[in-house]
Amino acid sequence: MRARLADETSCIRPKAEHRGGMSSESASPPPDAGSLYQAALTHLARYAATEAGLRGVLMRRVDRWARLQADPDAAEPAVAAARQAVEAVIGRLVQAGAVSDAAFAESRAKSLVHGGQSNRSIQARLIAKGVAPELARDASVNDADTELAAALVLVRKRRIGAYRLADGADATVRMKELGLLARAGFSRDIAERALNTSREDAEQRIFDLRR
Repeated sequence: MRARLADETSCIRPKAEHRGGMSSESASPPPDAGSLYQAALTHLARYAATEAGLRGVLMRRVDRWARLQADPDAAEPAVAAARQAVEAVIGRLVQAGAVSDAAFAESRAKSLVHGGQSNRSIQARLIAKGVAPELARDASVNDADTELAAALVLVRKRRIGAYRLADGADATVRMKELGLLARAGFSRDIAERALNTSREDAEQRIFDLRR
């Protein structure tokens, strides 16, 4: 019986040790330039990113490793080195053209205007993604015709103006529709023009916008 128990114990011990080793991620090496660079490439292969956005992704990777360390003070030099490596990786990718805030802003602004976003809304969204305010302003400046077309995209989405389901609209409905467009960032002039545009004209403007 003792021999049998000894055999069973010998079989169980390696599993327990293996289980403990698998759960101890603190034993993994700290993020370095190589691993951070690969992590950045993996992220960029799936998502467009600004410098600030990519920095956040990589810094969170460093912070996760730091939180797993049993001795934060002992780990601090490695954490500091990893944070410096993040900046070096981003600089390398910017220099290679893999990360470009200008290209991101231009592409995202085009997508947003096609989705019915106003100049003001686009600028705010770009800044929230980490694009510099000046760059966001440059990317989000559209002429009046483009702004009107974007407003018409929203008009069609929300079934207002020429796309209203009910025939006619009293002053109350009109004010609600103007308020909807104003909250989306469109000026009163653009909102008025969008609501007064016929469905045929609206469809043509939206088609031209997305060509």
